[in-house]
Amino acid sequence: MTAQGERTAPRSYYSDDIVTLLLGDSLAQLRTLGDESINCIVTSPPYFGLRNYEADGQYGLEQTPAEYVETMQSVFSEARRVLTNDGTLWLNLGDSYSGSWGNQGRGEPRPMKQQVHDGRYPNKGTHTGSIRPGQPPAKNLLGMPWRTAFALQDDGWILRNEIVWHKPNAMPESVQDRLSSRHEHLFMFSKQPQYWFDLDSVREPHKAPSRKAGARAFRARDLNHQRTATGSYEGPDSRGRNPGDVWEIATRPYPEAHFATFPIDLPLRCIKAGCRPGGTVLDPFSGSGTTGDAARRLGRKYVGIDLNASYHDLAVQRFAQGVLDFGPAA
Repeated sequence: MTAQGERTAPRSYYSDDIVTLLLGDSLAQLRTLGDESINCIVTSPPYFGLRNYEADGQYGLEQTPAEYVETMQSVFSEARRVLTNDGTLWLNLGDSYSGSWGNQGRGEPRPMKQQVHDGRYPNKGTHTGSIRPGQPPAKNLLGMPWRTAFALQDDGWILRNEIVWHKPNAMPESVQDRLSSRHEHLFMFSKQPQYWFDLDSVREPHKAPSRKAGARAFRARDLNHQRTATGSYEGPDSRGRNPGDVWEIATRPYPEAHFATFPIDLPLRCIKAGCRPGGTVLDPFSGSGTTGDAARRLGRKYVGIDLNASYHDLAVQRFAQGVLDFGPAA
């Protein structure tokens, strides 16, 4: 932004009729975008302390959880400005453990060239090293998704859903003193109490009726069933049922990338429900362009921001090849 308050023009790394890729720091590039120019945001930022993306200025390598949350709060405060008043934000975050990176408490995350463990967790073991100020004792689950969600809520975002992304094909962990992780968090935020949301686009087929006692009373309270003018319920809505807040979506390989990517089924569902037809989707942590690929499939425009040019190159290659499909999409 200039001294007079004018915004500098964004520097496009790649642009066509549908896709615009911006190269640079997410916060700095967000500041170049106009007010209310984006209809929906779907993103998965670098998780705290779990991966070294080998790029100067990368997020996720902050010294403490509080510093990471402050960074995310700043980024999404600017993202809130560029979002339309009826827009939604879909934020995917995984968790991490204190003292899991070596002798310095946070330690050094593994570089991206190494094999990525599902869920983006580093190897666990016995750690007796010193803990940096602001860190809980070693082996504590940090609760980074919820810390971030509460910070965005404090900043004015309306937290509408916590969605559990259940990964049925999650890779096993070698840990012996706790249960393996099989899920990540996906938060849905809105900017205003009234916002664009298309439930019909993500409805699922109804399950077979239950014969258990009380099932009829439960179905009568289910707003996914058709309601008559008198207020009674006639039966299942022919359009399908609300998918609920637990999404079972398998991870998918992306052979060109050396880092963890979320499956395209995830942004497909978010964009269907949360972005107006013909609208523009933003991912301020674009990576290999999974969200952009989903936006293109659904006839939406896309703006992606990333700090690393090589990831944009992967995305451009991906778009040039057309729709990459590794199985049925949601």
